[in-house]
Amino acid sequence: MKLSAQERKAKSIPVPSEKQKDTIPPVNKDSLVEGKEINITVNDTNKKKTNKLDATIRRNAEDYEKLDQVNGEIELYNKAELYYKDIELKSGIIKMKYNTNEIFAGRIKDSLGNYSQYPYFKQGTNVVEADSIHFNTKTKKARIWNSKTDQGEFRIKGEITKRENDSVYYIKGARFTTSKNIDNPEYYFYTDKIKFVPGKKVVVGVTNMWIADVPTPLALPFAFFPMSDKAESGLLIPTFGNNNRQGYFLQNGGYYFALSDYYDLAVTGDYYTNGSYGLRFQSTYANRYNYNGNVYIRFENIITSERGLPDYSKTRSYNIQWTHTQDAKANPNSRFSASVNLGSSRYYQNSLSLDNVGSRLNNQLYSSVSYSKTFQTVPQVNFSLSATHNQNTQTQEINMTLPTLQASVDRIFPFAPADAPKKGFIKNINFQYNVKGENRIRTTDSLFFKPEMFRDARSGLQHSIPLSTNFKLFKQFSVSASTNYQETWVMNTVRREYNPTIDKDTLIENVKGFEAFRTYNFSTSIGTTIYGMFNFGETKKIQAIRHVMRPSISYTYTPSFDRYWDTYRIDATGTKYEDYTRFENGLFGAPGRSYSNVVGIAVNNTFEAKVRNDEDDSADAKPKKIMLLNNLNFTTSYDMAADSLKWAPLRVTAGTNLFKEKMNVNFAATLDPYAINNTGQRIDVYNINNGGSLFRMTSANISLNYSISSSDSKGDGKDKNNQTARNGGREDDLFGKANNLNDSRNSMFDEEDIEEKKDKSKGGFYNAELPWNLRLAYSLTYSNNNRENRITGNSVMVSGDLDITPRWKMGFSTGYDFVQNGVTFTQLRFERDLLSWRMDFNWVPFGDNTYWGFFIGIKSSVLSDIKWDKRQVPDRQLR
Repeated sequence: MKLSAQERKAKSIPVPSEKQKDTIPPVNKDSLVEGKEINITVNDTNKKKTNKLDATIRRNAEDYEKLDQVNGEIELYNKAELYYKDIELKSGIIKMKYNTNEIFAGRIKDSLGNYSQYPYFKQGTNVVEADSIHFNTKTKKARIWNSKTDQGEFRIKGEITKRENDSVYYIKGARFTTSKNIDNPEYYFYTDKIKFVPGKKVVVGVTNMWIADVPTPLALPFAFFPMSDKAESGLLIPTFGNNNRQGYFLQNGGYYFALSDYYDLAVTGDYYTNGSYGLRFQSTYANRYNYNGNVYIRFENIITSERGLPDYSKTRSYNIQWTHTQDAKANPNSRFSASVNLGSSRYYQNSLSLDNVGSRLNNQLYSSVSYSKTFQTVPQVNFSLSATHNQNTQTQEINMTLPTLQASVDRIFPFAPADAPKKGFIKNINFQYNVKGENRIRTTDSLFFKPEMFRDARSGLQHSIPLSTNFKLFKQFSVSASTNYQETWVMNTVRREYNPTIDKDTLIENVKGFEAFRTYNFSTSIGTTIYGMFNFGETKKIQAIRHVMRPSISYTYTPSFDRYWDTYRIDATGTKYEDYTRFENGLFGAPGRSYSNVVGIAVNNTFEAKVRNDEDDSADAKPKKIMLLNNLNFTTSYDMAADSLKWAPLRVTAGTNLFKEKMNVNFAATLDPYAINNTGQRIDVYNINNGGSLFRMTSANISLNYSISSSDSKGDGKDKNNQTARNGGREDDLFGKANNLNDSRNSMFDEEDIEEKKDKSKGGFYNAELPWNLRLAYSLTYSNNNRENRITGNSVMVSGDLDITPRWKMGFSTGYDFVQNGVTFTQLRFERDLLSWRMDFNWVPFGDNTYWGFFIGIKSSVLSDIKWDKRQVPDRQLR
């Protein structure tokens, strides 16, 4: 019986209550796959036939729906859909016998005789695609032909699948892979028998690996694969290799602990046959909408040569990294963050782990841990507590603040109502309160966190109350005036005295105890903005040039605080004395002895052009605005209280962007109006009066940064190397890209979906777009402080990436130092995307970091141990 369109909308069938014995009769498979009408005889042991539905059926079909309530059958044809309880079924043909709780689904043939509309079966989170399906809704048993299903990262296809219940499947003639294309995978594992429990495990019999439909010698008598949506603990297989100094090694072996949904831990290590070893602990944690971070602790014990030989050496080094980021929505009034990178100064230079080759070039390590809170009071109060660390890896000097305390009270306008506009001198008068406290430590690598490190710590606290105002003068000039009162508390002072045992030597005694000094100053400034326009006509290519000049003059007065200064004799006769202050080398400076009246002069300029828009032919086309100079600044000062050398050197800075903002150019120079004597000291004689020019250029530098790519008109700004930045290096790859040997499955290039690459290919190799990017940096430094007149720095660095084909990538990083006449750090990178696999080759051809590494393996984490990883690590010379 065929239903009309109106009857087809009826989606519910009455629910009976009488139970009936379940039977599954034999099924003619051919009738299912060809979409023919299915005739099934049901041997029911009950004498009274009743409908056996216990839930509402929702159904739909494009061609027809056939409903037989006498025999309890529903048949749907062409784009058939059926929804029953938690079952979702879509297919070319669907037949349901609700008296026996059975559902049949199959594909159908289109007008060309090709099969289409394959069954799609979903129950809960399990999805199965097949040629045909026979399913019992009561017993949950099923028979499936040519099933396809996804289980985690696995995709499984089987000739015949038998489902026992919700949790157990048996598959005959199965192949499983991590390839996205289950019908034509790049590789797969074939086995005659599989038992798998969705979301828990897969157990297979004799299994053979096939690559490109060719069997390989790789086989297993049986295998067990855990299946879970959650992370699982397990072994990390090491990589085998050798180098010339430490011998053969096993690297990056260990164990991964899936401790919880919020944090994990990976413990890995290295072992070398000469006794060297390394340990690493890496943990990642996250709490959604609150915070996330990771901790990375590395230790290495490196031995070179053999004990008893003259070149034998042994060194221990470590490195600690910690990053913590709080979600902005977690607490708007308080924030905690951390970025820590500390350890042995020579860690990156000596490390055999080589998490990043380019990190060896880092000269500085920085760390910062801070907590800040805002109190929403009137006035608002801000509070922060932080600890910082700065380490020079060349000198091995470490500067730390443990901790730094800062607090401030927001501005208070005593003469202006809270909601009223603040205009004029009086209403704009405001003051605030700031306090800053520090405990500063200066030490070396060898004394780090030893008692000697804390012995010479210096502590202090500084209070400041700035009072300021601003107003307009003659509507064209902006005037500001301020005075600042400071009170500094220190816990460390010095005392100088003559040393009678050694003439002309001074004993400096560090005195512990509370001392304080108070200072104040006054400053004011006046400035304006001048606009100039040079019009050339609307018919010209350059229609106009706009010049904006912002001149300003400032005045600063600081009185003498000589009451904080003392004298001490410097000879045995007691006739020679020198002055000093007990607050010298203080955390917040020392009180000045001489007063100063300094007038500062500054002129800031910008230049912008209006250019005819030739790209737009419309009548109302507007001209384009192009910035010619982002800044051209001149600054100097004149000290009226100085006895000589009243003028400070003139500082000139300029910057612009060229080639549609792809190249950034910055320039700076220092021009001194005074001459120097034969010893290189400045003298109170103008350089022009000493036979020279008006100014003497003492230093200058220019830097260019150029970034361009095929896909971004403003250059490649997304290429960030996070691990390099964490190690203390650059975010770009001018010093090489990170080479994380702990997980070689990660690409050295920016990941991009392969389907997007296919879209770019435009149908063939020769018509394919070849994405590329290029970064270039140039720096030139000139020095002439003492008539040396020489170039102290002149280098160029360049890096880039190129997609040779949609799946072949290459990259490089190199440079040249024209002062040292040598090639800088050079790295070559090659990678082949093999869909489910990845192959790469990384090579540093020369220098102290000579290195090569080759890797080919499966990308999926489930089968990450199926790989071949061969590398030659650098032969480290311990320093």
